[in-house]
Amino acid sequence: MKPKATIPKEQLRDRIRDYFGFRKFRSGQAEAVNSALEGGDTLVVMPTGSGKSLCFQLAAIAFEGVTVVVSPLIALMKDQVDNLLDNGVWAVGMNSTLTRAQQIAAEKHIALGRASIVYTTPERLADARFRKLLKRRKVELFVVDEAHCVSQWGHDFRPDYLALREAIADLGRPPVMALTATATPDVMEDILAQLCIPDAEVVHTGFYRSNLDLSVVHVKGDMEKQALLLEQLQKADGNGIIYAATIKAVENVAAFLKSQGLKSEGYHGRLPARRREEIQNRFMADEFKALVATNAFGLGIDKPDIRFVFHYHLPNTIEAFYQEFGRAGRDGARACGALLYDPADRKLLRFFQAKSYPNGDDLSNAHHTLKLLHKRRRRPTLPEILAIAPLSEGRMKVCLSLFTARGIVRYEKSGRYRLICPNMTRDELARSGQSYRDRQERDLLKHQEMADYAEGRDCRWQTLLTYFGGEGLPDEHCGNCDRCKRMSQGGTRAGAKVR
Repeated sequence: MKPKATIPKEQLRDRIRDYFGFRKFRSGQAEAVNSALEGGDTLVVMPTGSGKSLCFQLAAIAFEGVTVVVSPLIALMKDQVDNLLDNGVWAVGMNSTLTRAQQIAAEKHIALGRASIVYTTPERLADARFRKLLKRRKVELFVVDEAHCVSQWGHDFRPDYLALREAIADLGRPPVMALTATATPDVMEDILAQLCIPDAEVVHTGFYRSNLDLSVVHVKGDMEKQALLLEQLQKADGNGIIYAATIKAVENVAAFLKSQGLKSEGYHGRLPARRREEIQNRFMADEFKALVATNAFGLGIDKPDIRFVFHYHLPNTIEAFYQEFGRAGRDGARACGALLYDPADRKLLRFFQAKSYPNGDDLSNAHHTLKLLHKRRRRPTLPEILAIAPLSEGRMKVCLSLFTARGIVRYEKSGRYRLICPNMTRDELARSGQSYRDRQERDLLKHQEMADYAEGRDCRWQTLLTYFGGEGLPDEHCGNCDRCKRMSQGGTRAGAKVR
């Protein structure tokens, strides 16, 4: 059954002004909203800062029932809920940070039909009790934000996302809207398959952002890298972000910049939550020239006037790189993204890659854990598994995801895991992990593609657009990146430093 829209489509332009303060739709927004209102599935691919969230928020206020939005980041969820409430749209967030009283209040708003949008996490949707609460309302639209997380070929795969198709089915198979800023054709195809929306309308507005100037600064060693970073910062307008790959590097770079008289601070996931919030608030208030951070910072940060994003280390993938530098210039004014490239950084990528996937020992240990619980005639929940598993939570989740996909384990609606194949040999388990070994090979290829971007002699933007499989630039030159500027000036020797 198609969702029942309470607002005619021709009145949506009035609503976009009344609720969100915009005079007109941006590219692709009207098509995505109309697809949802007509009851169709939709895959939305739009650059960071292009207004993806409005596609489902505007559709949500046109429905009588509720729109469920799955988000991977609680901070992003909180910001969007607060903004919607400020704009007169009743939204609630259901996540692990709520106090008992807050959770009871949120559940009451859902049950009484007050909330038109419910933000939640994949983990919360795995709870059968929570899904039962949602089913008391008609779920008109199921939204998967950061949809690349569902693809094992995406740059930020999250095993919890694989259970979303079961939640969608349990909620009565409402229309699905999946949104992402970074997806190659292969990842887009995988998103459609994993969410069981093969016939979804694809709204793709392209990846090019003409206001972003890209460059690569070739360096050798940390001393030269720090010196050239300082030079770049002294030339840069406004404030921005410097991404580093490790916590140690974040702390070292932030300390170096402070020693040079630049206001800066470091941000990473091991800081206490209150400290992270304080640093983020100070960054939003323009107290820093630069915030040095791991990739734990950025998703959902609503700061449109970031003027630069610098990468101190080579990112893992072009998708991650695009998403991170895309946080600059969301206001449409000129901004820049610079990569400080030391070929030695590739060793760091290989180190992280080796730690990312379960090996034969991991799979054997995970299966042995499930077998122990199986012998006790238990169908354990994830916390019960983790209580005795000799693996980290992240690795155990990946193993469970693989076992579920292979039929070794069945994930039940109650949130429990049932071991179907208790008598598997070590060799059989190792063979079941072939898809992850394939992914390792693919990651090595992605690392090489990132290095090719850094070492390439063509237009930076044209290289990115070719990678994402979209339409290239008319004359294959953006005119604003370091390569285009050098070519327009008669060229320089390959590998020369950008000054």
